[in-house]
Amino acid sequence: QEQVVESGGGSVEAGGSLELSCVISGSIFDINGMAWFRQRPGNEREFVTAIRWSGGVRTYYRDSVKGRFTISGDNARNTMILQMNSLKPEDTAVYYCAGDQLWDMDEATEQASYDYWGQGTQVTVSL
Repeated sequence: QEQVVESGGGSVEAGGSLELSCVISGSIFDINGMAWFRQRPGNEREFVTAIRWSGGVRTYYRDSVKGRFTISGDNARNTMILQMNSLKPEDTAVYYCAGDQLWDMDEATEQASYDYWGQGTQVTVSL
């Protein structure tokens, strides 16, 4: 049974930091890409950042988090970490971990590219 488990959410003041973790476990052997998506209050779920392992490691970020968020991970263990610094109130959202086999980085931003999803973890940033 595959499991996708996120951890590390919480509440923080603006300017603070949080670290999110994700582990995908079970009989899954072909994951080479993992990503974070988020759903802010009153909004659709959106792409945040992704990492893909294929002949090297590539990462991709949405513009609003570049320079503040850092994604890292271990493909052998299907684990991923999101370090979030300089958090802003607009980062408040439920953050979801996703994973799957990605043929190229163009797929990384699309929710439909991922079959494995976590339940989400709440991040709240206050003024």
